[in-house]
Amino acid sequence: MPIHEIEAKSILRKYKKIDSWFISHYGMNLYRGCTHDCVYCDGRAENYFVEGDFGKDIVIKKNAIEVLRNELDPKRRRIPLKKSFILPGGGVGDSYEPVEQKYELTRKALELLYEFGYPVHMLTKSVLIKRDFDILQKINKQNRAIISFSFSTVDDKISKIFEPLAALPSKRLETISFFKDHGFACGMFLMPVIPFITDTPQMIEQSISEGLKAGIDFIIFGGMTLKAGRQKEYFMKTIFEHFPHMQIEYENLYNNDNWGNPAKEYFETVNYTFQTFAQRNKISKRIPAYLFNNILNENDLVTVILEQIDYLLKLRGYKSNFGYAAYAVSKLETSISSIRSELGQINGIGPTIRKIIWEILDTGTSRYYERLLVE
Repeated sequence: MPIHEIEAKSILRKYKKIDSWFISHYGMNLYRGCTHDCVYCDGRAENYFVEGDFGKDIVIKKNAIEVLRNELDPKRRRIPLKKSFILPGGGVGDSYEPVEQKYELTRKALELLYEFGYPVHMLTKSVLIKRDFDILQKINKQNRAIISFSFSTVDDKISKIFEPLAALPSKRLETISFFKDHGFACGMFLMPVIPFITDTPQMIEQSISEGLKAGIDFIIFGGMTLKAGRQKEYFMKTIFEHFPHMQIEYENLYNNDNWGNPAKEYFETVNYTFQTFAQRNKISKRIPAYLFNNILNENDLVTVILEQIDYLLKLRGYKSNFGYAAYAVSKLETSISSIRSELGQINGIGPTIRKIIWEILDTGTSRYYERLLVE
């Protein structure tokens, strides 16, 4: 396994606005490339600019901890970091991929995040995360640590084909149970489901069921993107080897959309399937507000809940203006409570959304939102 050590100029990656999927303003890639070598990973796509063989050539940011300390230390910052969960992982590497055993960049980053008092949201496919139980427990008691695992399936046999060097789903589920038993909030990111293979009603129902048995507090769902170029070529080699009869179906489904999206009708169908089983099991389909409403500032809290409502309505096939309202709130340069009586003057905020915003400001959540999460 070729390992390349580099000097990084920065580690924290700031998002344009708070991410309502992860409840985060900041992420970081301590490693580039990932030897879990998941066949479907979009980190392999050219637009991520990862050089070499994505599943074999690993870049180590050897000065990451020194740089991160400077970025986290409020004494060294002109503008303080916004309060949110920090995500020690990204789209081009798993924070607990095998090289972490040697370099321990993730562990050292967690120690810094604890030192400076930041909550964290971990997303991984590796059971190596249990090694850092001690520091994660300190963070969880100090602020909060959410432990999430990503899955394309809970079927170990299928996982061996598409996630050859990641921990088996059964082991990930066991690790979720371990953290849940020790007082952590835990989530399942069921994404991406693989078309024609792990997206069937039976497979989605099984994944939700096994996640609930493990103790998850929420489940985030998503389909698979397949960008033309390296990502699609690598994925299709696996399909040719293991599921040759599906080649034409994939070519028809993924027609070289710039973002790698499948046909619109496919997303509508698979989302309906997920919504049906999630509703039946009363499981939250987004990270629920009680896990973050004491962490975010009021503008970010309103933005996240409005964005989540927008997603939950569209998941059901409804049209929604909540996304426009969320974007408008995210752009405010003043606290939303200071213009409480003037909310109706903001584009996208009508009487209904205005009342929901008032309720969020008063209670930290919304009854309408809470109902949509599980229905």
